[in-house]
Amino acid sequence: MAENQVGMEEEPEIIYIADDEGNEEEFEVIMKFEVDGSEAKYMMVAPVDPEADESDVYAFRYEEEGDDIKLYVIQDDAEWEIVEETFNTFVEEEDEEDGK
Repeated sequence: MAENQVGMEEEPEIIYIADDEGNEEEFEVIMKFEVDGSEAKYMMVAPVDPEADESDVYAFRYEEEGDDIKLYVIQDDAEWEIVEETFNTFVEEEDEEDGK
């Protein structure tokens, strides 16, 4: 199904994403994963801003070009379902590990 690369014990990976007005906002990469049978790569990010809602999580398809990362909005419903299913599985596994 999907191959997860989650490093919660490591230093968090921080990326900067420009908003509609060109202001860069800081986000922590929660997880990166690839879907079997596809070359597409995905990442889930959450705002670092302490005023942001804790439940704000955003998903992007991404491509790496050297040290740069290009993010793409997921617009296809089938692609979104795969990303959502993978993230929900990750959350369920984290909850089980935390004893919730």
